Parts: sequence; C-alpha cells; structure tokens
Amino acid sequence: MKKLVIAVTLSASFLGLAACGSNDSDPDVVVESKAGDISKEDFYEELKDRHGEQVLNELVTMKVLEDKYDVKDKEVDKEVKKVKDELGDQFEMVLQQQGFEDEEAFRKVIRESLLQEAALSEDVEIKDKEIKKQYERMKTEIKAQHILVEDEKTAKEIKKKLDDGEDFAKLAEEYSTDESNKDDGGKLGYFSVGEMDPAFEDAAYSMKKGEVSDPIQTQFGFHIIKVNDKRESEEDIGSLKENKDDIRRELISEKIDPMEAQEKITNLLEDADINVQIEEYKDMFKKDSPQKQ
Repeated sequence: MKKLVIAVTLSASFLGLAACGSNDSDPDVVVESKAGDISKEDFYEELKDRHGEQVLNELVTMKVLEDKYDVKDKEVDKEVKKVKDELGDQFEMVLQQQGFEDEEAFRKVIRESLLQEAALSEDVEIKDKEIKKQYERMKTEIKAQHILVEDEKTAKEIKKKLDDGEDFAKLAEEYSTDESNKDDGGKLGYFSVGEMDPAFEDAAYSMKKGEVSDPIQTQFGFHIIKVNDKRESEEDIGSLKENKDDIRRELISEKIDPMEAQEKITNLLEDADINVQIEEYKDMFKKDSPQKQ
C-alpha cells in the first residue's frame, strides 16, 4: 500500500490547487513575497511538468473505478478500525509519519485501495477450504534450513548428494548463494505464514518434520528445503472468523497475475471513452499511445 499512499499524496497536492487561490487581493496568486508573487498558473504548470502524467492517470483511473465498483463506507470503516486496533495510541503519530494530513486522507487511500481490489479480484475465486487451510498454517511455525542455487541442474545434483547421505549443512556452506545463512548450514530459524516466498512457504508447510524437498523454484532461484521442526504458534492469532477477510485478501493477491491485472485496468480505461482536454496529454489513454506501450 506504500506506493499507493505516495501516489495519492501527489494527487492530493494536485487537486488542492483549487483551494490555493483564496488570497483576498488576487485569487490567482498562491504565494506573495517581497521577491515576487507565485501565481496559481505558475504552480499548476510546475506540478504538471513534474507529476502531471502520473497524477492525471491516477485521478482518471480512480474515477473510472468509482463509476464501475461500489465501496461502502462501512467497508472503509472496517479497514480503518483494524489499523486503529493494531496501532492503538500511536495511530495519529503513524499517520503523520506516513504523510497523511488527517484520518480523512487515510480513509481516501483505503477507499481507493478497496476499489482496486474490487476490480482485480472479481474474477478470482477463493474457496472456503483454501481459507481454512491458510488459517491452520497461520497457527503453525516451521523451523527449517535451505540451500539456494541459481539453476535447477545444480539443485538436482545437491538433492542427489543429500539422498546419498551427505550432510545438509556442509552442502549449504559449499553451494548456497544465500550469504545470510550459508555458513550456518542454511538455517532459517522459525517462520510463519507470510514471511517467505509463497512457493517456498507452500512447499515447507506441505512437508513433514525431517523431510527434505525436491528443488523448489522461487523468484530467488532454486531451493532445497529441510524441515527440522513444526510447532504451534506462540502468538494468539484469533479465530477463523476474525481472520477470514484478511486471509481471503492475501490469497487473492497471490492469485492475481500482474500482467492480467494491468490489462484489465487498461481495458476499463478504454471502455470509459476518455477525452483529455490538456493538449500534451490528449493521447495518453488512447490504445496506441506511446505511454501505453
């Protein structure tokens, strides 16, 4: 959500220009000084040159999503309450640290995030058994070690050596590209759901104590995983009902293909028949526009 927060902060600055012309002497002046005045037009042009395309894209996208999808106030209230419950007395301080003027600005970001989620998740099916499975995993911590290499061929060679009885820790020290733990036998300590790459996590939770995996491919390379222990989480995570919405959201996020997501947003924009009145941006939403290639 951090990226969205930054983007909306820029949008808020851009939209705030209408309020900047409240000077009684000249409604077109936003700053007065002995060195000279800065007009609303000067300010607008400078912002447009620096952030115009990005901000305009975001404003139009949100307008299109608002027209097609409905986010209720109670949905926003629910998400804000979660953050308040988690942060407690630090809520206001954290908002300021993140660059929010007030709670209303934060609510705006939440609403826009929910609109994007509604658009991208409507074709994604999450079954109740998937949610229950993820919840059970959340209650379990795994202690493991791994060997990370760049290619599958090397990973298969290492797996064969392990099957032939060679020591996992020594092979980790010899082969692993994970500099953070290779000299410690590839030990990862205990971890829980959401702390590892999804493919790595799925493999580890599917294994039994003492089992060694076949090569597992992630964005980092190929892993050989050894599960050394499984234990009940020390943290009280709450009931399935309390976690259901968050789990669904996490599973949806894992299933959304970034390329397909971008294509869907692009199609929504094309269907909206957008006509930009600013000359330098008039073609930015057209199908063959350079900005979209």
